[in-house]
Amino acid sequence: MSTAPFTPMDHDEISAFAESVRGGLKRHWAGSTAAAATDLAKLWQTAADNGWLELGAEGALGATVTAVRELGRVACPLPVMDSFVAARLLAHDKGLLDGIGRGDIRVVACVGDGTESQLRHLDAAQWATHLLILPPGGGTAVLRPIGRTEDTAGLAVPAWSTATPGAPKASAEVDADAADEAVVLLRLQLGVRALAAAERAHEMAVEHAKQRVQFGKVIGAFGAVQQRTATCQIDVSAGNLLIDDAVRALEQGLPDRLLSAEFAVEHARAAAPRVQLGAHHTLAAIGYFEEHDAPWLFRRVHGDITRLQTLPRATGDLADILVEGSGSLPARELGETAEAFRTEVRALFEEYADRIGGVGLKQDPELTNAVAERGWLGFAWPEEDGGRGASLAEQVVLSEESAYRRAPVSKALGAVLLLGNSIRKHGTQEQRDTFLPLIRRGRLAFCLGYSEPEAGSDLASLRTRAVRDGENWVINGQKLWTTGGHESDWVWLAVRTDPDASPRHAGITMFLVPMDTPGITVQQHRALSGEISCTVFYDDVRVPDSMRVGEVNGGWKVITDALAGERISMGNIAAALHRQLDDLLAFVREDPAGRTGPRGSHSRALLRELAVGVQATRALVAAALRATSGDTGARLAAPMAGVLGGELAERFGQTVLEILGPDAALSASVSGVPGGGAFEYGLRLSVMYVVGGGTNDIQRGIIARGLGLPR
Repeated sequence: MSTAPFTPMDHDEISAFAESVRGGLKRHWAGSTAAAATDLAKLWQTAADNGWLELGAEGALGATVTAVRELGRVACPLPVMDSFVAARLLAHDKGLLDGIGRGDIRVVACVGDGTESQLRHLDAAQWATHLLILPPGGGTAVLRPIGRTEDTAGLAVPAWSTATPGAPKASAEVDADAADEAVVLLRLQLGVRALAAAERAHEMAVEHAKQRVQFGKVIGAFGAVQQRTATCQIDVSAGNLLIDDAVRALEQGLPDRLLSAEFAVEHARAAAPRVQLGAHHTLAAIGYFEEHDAPWLFRRVHGDITRLQTLPRATGDLADILVEGSGSLPARELGETAEAFRTEVRALFEEYADRIGGVGLKQDPELTNAVAERGWLGFAWPEEDGGRGASLAEQVVLSEESAYRRAPVSKALGAVLLLGNSIRKHGTQEQRDTFLPLIRRGRLAFCLGYSEPEAGSDLASLRTRAVRDGENWVINGQKLWTTGGHESDWVWLAVRTDPDASPRHAGITMFLVPMDTPGITVQQHRALSGEISCTVFYDDVRVPDSMRVGEVNGGWKVITDALAGERISMGNIAAALHRQLDDLLAFVREDPAGRTGPRGSHSRALLRELAVGVQATRALVAAALRATSGDTGARLAAPMAGVLGGELAERFGQTVLEILGPDAALSASVSGVPGGGAFEYGLRLSVMYVVGGGTNDIQRGIIARGLGLPR
């Protein structure tokens, strides 16, 4: 048999259901600290009375996952997903279905062949009436009454049990797809519950950090606490996004829906223990004693994560699926219009296949012209500015595909995102008439004049001065790390026009200055990645006021609007890592035994970690883009995506060397090098991702303050 499709629920329905679950838990599960003494039978009946156990018959997966999340937050192992799976597989038996819904038949599910004399490491079996034994890979699913149970004391509270099943009561033939789905849903339950428990501990740690005073200030003001808290928040946020993606994919019946769920589970497997331990470090001694919720959440997290080993998929773990299959990461479709546009973009890049795919930051004029001729540069602008009002999703597609295909057009796209939108919003009509056509044609060769010796991540501290002299400004100062300054025609220059302004960012003004203006001196430096960045000296550089963009002392707003475009371009790192992952998979698939060893090998574990990291970064980038569209709830997603993506790039380069050995350290100039030299180049470039645009330490500080921790 195959199972019925799922029934999606909207946001309001899910929110109302979550509130209902919380109400039921308050009556019969007195918080995490009551885990050792609570009678789960009463809560099981409450679940039946409130309709939680009828969700399987309704196909309401979103509601079931919501219930699992709420249960995890209070360290409760009520197996609502087990009932969900049982109802779906035994839907042909109305009596059984009704019994599950009423709570008369209380099911715990596990994997086996149905003939076992004993089954171990079962959660909540001492309150259950039946075992549902699932055949991995398809076959006969068997429902057997529980003869007796024996508690096995240990990490988990309530204790796991060893159960002795009775004679079969019912069975169902399930095909491979249905069996895989059932096992994946049970695995998803454990991942969701563990991550929710860890998230609750993390939330308590954040609140503790706001109140606990040591050495004369709250501990949340200490850098180490902020860095750890932000890291935990990234893990939690990425995990929840991956779970939401998995639920959506399952509800929509997407081809890679089970793979999406496995990514969510694998992320939770690695992240939940990290988050839990991070919370304990912040809570310190107060979270070590059992009067606090944290010890019980700790038990739930680690118990659930280790139980994943009892629910193996017939197709193997995530690394097996990736290496032994032919696919890649689960798709992130952006809607019909955007995906139709993606087809156009790919067709163009196929046409210019001989000009794309190389490593490095070189730009190709012919391909840039082709992109410009199709109107794709500035195509999100309104018609009066030469655009066509393209959607955010279409902009994302162009950026993603360019990065994934390694199409050498990044500077032209960067001009649109980093300069074009600000010029449109803040520039004079003359500036719009001059610069927007150049940007649309891909002809604005520019560099960014932001960083200085004393102003890197702290851009508001910049000191380069501009002093008014009639209709001109006289600029003096020095800029560092001006990438491409030696071959640019213009510099997008941030200067201080009011040295006494308070706050500091209030005295900054933006200019677009020709790089051949007298008084500008460029000194070149070669970066680790091979690109040229410059120190640029400004000595009595005279610039007409017509080159000022925006209001005097209003440059911070111009900069902020320019940096908003980075939320689109930040998807480039995720797309670039996705391409590297696909290159790695293609290479190891040619010789899987030699490159990644047998199943369970160290190398496959490393590859699995990389794949999950890339998918988590993609999820955070998508959330950051929703923030661009006005979803303020995702406002921290941009710095989180930047931190995760940057550090993953470093780890990716190191890990590929470990998997492939010295061959991966060879450059593109060597014939037959793995990935065409992209692995070696990616490792050298990776450092830039964690320092460019504000170091990851600073980004973590922003995340911590977004959680309410003090400066």
